Amino acid sequence: MPERSHHRTAAIVAVSSATVVWGSVGVFVKSTTLTGVSFAMYRLWLGVLVHLIALAVTRRRLPWSVFRACAPGGVLFALDISLGFTAVKLTTVANAAIIGALSPILITLAAGRMFGERVGRREAGLIALSFAGVAIVALGSSGQPAWSPVGDLLALLGTVSWTSYWLFSKRARASASALEYMTSVMIAAALTVTPVALLAGGLPPATPTPRDWTVLVAVALLPGMTGHLLVAWSHRHVESWLSALITQCSPVISAAMAWPVLGEPLTSLVVVGGLVVVASTGLVIVATSRRERVLARAAAAEAEIEPVTELPA
Repeated sequence: MPERSHHRTAAIVAVSSATVVWGSVGVFVKSTTLTGVSFAMYRLWLGVLVHLIALAVTRRRLPWSVFRACAPGGVLFALDISLGFTAVKLTTVANAAIIGALSPILITLAAGRMFGERVGRREAGLIALSFAGVAIVALGSSGQPAWSPVGDLLALLGTVSWTSYWLFSKRARASASALEYMTSVMIAAALTVTPVALLAGGLPPATPTPRDWTVLVAVALLPGMTGHLLVAWSHRHVESWLSALITQCSPVISAAMAWPVLGEPLTSLVVVGGLVVVASTGLVIVATSRRERVLARAAAAEAEIEPVTELPA
């Protein structure tokens, strides 16, 4: 279980910050000339470069044993972003993000079995309300010209791979630092995606335009390195289901950005559903924070009680 300390509040802030920058990814990807898999390949190799520089600056090494233990996370991450980037090229940004928001439900169901985390009745009800908000947004986005059932299917498959990556990361972070873990993930993911991108796109690989390079660097530094490092660090300090639920606000951010940038309409149902998602998620954070404070005070009070020792007979 995550330790009950000030780190938990910082972890919630970290996940919330990552959610904001992650919400911009779909808009960035769709605005480029690259296919989803090609974008994933370039983005991952830039991620490798950035993380290796970070290791060098901090004078750290990446032991082979750590890389080998963390590499499966890279394979899952490669699958996730390849499916996700391709999906957002085929369907609306809102739909791809909304389908991806189903992952907190899967994470919540799996986390209880894997990590012994428990969700209270109030939190479960708010999770259901948040899910209903996601469904409302999906309903408001359907029927648009940019919509594609194939894109939606790929987004759904990406949701499964993201859930697997999230749960693997939670377990792997018990034995590796955030920087070591994410560097391993970037290297393994880049090595996984590159052959697929070359087979799909042929040789030589698609060449990004100057604008594409700008977007790739921005994605590698902000949603990529910053967002994933924040979440990787938070795994030790906050429950999986709660951090996953916070990220469920990402579709709202994606839909809001796609409206002015890509011209994808923001219907009244999308707005209503988005407000439901944000409000229910905020209530969950408040409720669980209050519960953690009560438990922390109770633990502190119990620690102050002097143990009673029996007198010898």
